[in-house]
Amino acid sequence: MRYLPQTQKSRDEMLEAVGAKSIDDLYVDVPAQAFIDGKADLPDHKGEMEVERIMHSYANQNHAASAGPFFLGAGAYFHHIPASVDYIIQRSEFLTAYTPYQPEIAQGTLQMIFEFQTFVAQITGMEIANASLYDGATSATEAALMAMRITKRRKIAIGNAIHPDYEAVLRAYMSNFDDIEVVDGDPADDTACVIIQSPDFYGQPHKYEALRKQCDDTGALLIVVVTEILSLGLLPAPVEADIVCGEAQSIGVALSYGGPHLGFFACKEKFVRQMPGRLCGITEDADGKRGFVLTLNTREQHIRRDKATSNICTNQGLCALAFTVHMSLLGEDGFKQLARINHEAACKTADALNAIDGVTLVSETFFNEFTITLSKPANDIVEALAAKGIIAGYAPKSSKGGQGDENKLIVCATEITQDSDIEALAEGLKEAL
Repeated sequence: MRYLPQTQKSRDEMLEAVGAKSIDDLYVDVPAQAFIDGKADLPDHKGEMEVERIMHSYANQNHAASAGPFFLGAGAYFHHIPASVDYIIQRSEFLTAYTPYQPEIAQGTLQMIFEFQTFVAQITGMEIANASLYDGATSATEAALMAMRITKRRKIAIGNAIHPDYEAVLRAYMSNFDDIEVVDGDPADDTACVIIQSPDFYGQPHKYEALRKQCDDTGALLIVVVTEILSLGLLPAPVEADIVCGEAQSIGVALSYGGPHLGFFACKEKFVRQMPGRLCGITEDADGKRGFVLTLNTREQHIRRDKATSNICTNQGLCALAFTVHMSLLGEDGFKQLARINHEAACKTADALNAIDGVTLVSETFFNEFTITLSKPANDIVEALAAKGIIAGYAPKSSKGGQGDENKLIVCATEITQDSDIEALAEGLKEAL
């Protein structure tokens, strides 16, 4: 009972209280294929040294992004993080046993959040930004919920090929409501918002003028999702949008095999009281000294649940700090230069691949990520090159609007991409095709 302190009697009482007959009833919504059939494939009890060896053997089965040529993007991007970022965020002023949960009294935390908000507002061209969200997918869902509160409408339109994970999170969340409809296409008179991603999932940037007019004509809000925030160092800021949200992992936050990442959220100031999360501001105290305060906090922990704009309990404090430190080191010029370097690496990669028989570039407009069509199924090519230590990119599992099929491959190049990496990928594709 060391790790299961509840007695069978107490467990039975809890199950009865929630109306469940057994533990299994608590997992009825989990797909059957997600369960392990029988015992887990783990060794019996071992000593500490044996456990460490086993865990290291499991870890060694991973293939780190830095272990060879790496061209995988699709919403999570491999960028260089200066050593100074890690050093600063581990200082005792920032890294504690528990990230400050009530920043109202932590001036250092509040100042960092204020600066994070400032960076995000400047990058996105929006008037106001919050203190960060969990990740890009939940940020997009919160944007849709916010649009429904503002417009009092219950239909969400997806305007182009947004990241399939973002769409899955959006649809899963909205499936809990009987009266919310998620559709593909342009906004209509009953639409709360239209969501567009730029660059889209396949890497192509988009303009917003025509869609902005459609939203104005129908009364819908325009939500722009950005999964690669570095693209805003080269592409125009989406100032036509009402809400700009997405993923900020590219600056200061490592891939870490999938997380934690960093959602960002910005909007027009007139919508601020419907914005999820929390907002920090700057003021002066009674002695005239500068101070940072929690200006807006409409979470259900602080106000009546029916008035809360979200149930977000905290922000990604440490990841937001890493982003802020890295952005401070880059500055405006450095941010733009880094974006140009990424685009140049992608152009060089695209040119090298497009010259191969059996490879066709889908679009000539992209930032650091583009899609190619192969003469063979992309997943087979990815597997073949992975066996050689080359991570060739992402093979989309499904298509939308005919833009993706089994022969499509999404390729990403960043400032880390070397000429030798491009040559290895090109040679690998020639052999595999």
